[in-house]
Amino acid sequence: MFYVICHNIRSRENIGSIFRTADAFGLNKIFLTGYTPVPPHEKISKTALGAEQFVLWDKMFSVSRLITRLKKEKFEMVALEQSQKSLDVARYRPSKNIALILGNEVNGIPPAILKKCDRIVEIPMQGKKESLNVAVAFGVAAYAISQKQQKL
Repeated sequence: MFYVICHNIRSRENIGSIFRTADAFGLNKIFLTGYTPVPPHEKISKTALGAEQFVLWDKMFSVSRLITRLKKEKFEMVALEQSQKSLDVARYRPSKNIALILGNEVNGIPPAILKKCDRIVEIPMQGKKESLNVAVAFGVAAYAISQKQQKL
């Protein structure tokens, strides 16, 4: 199982893109936590191209409660974030059940949530910019992880 948790993402267009990418890579579910916007909304639908109608999703305010629940269900909690403790996503070996956590476009994933994660992965940057757009980063990570999960 491969879930994604979108925590405090502001942009409806990013959420639409995440739905479309989740559908493309066969993710099982999207959790929208905190103030992340939810379907239906025309801006989500415009970028999702209808994927929000096919990908299972749930809205939960508390990401901490969700993490606790998923850990009890034997999910590995993986943050996509730049950190001293992060591992290149290309080197990450996923478990059978993972939940990939994405954070706010500006502030990323809060430190308190990072502490609850089993792993932190990142996409190494080679250019002058320090990071990718959250939806683009999700696409890169989802591809890398889903390819490895298919081999489990």
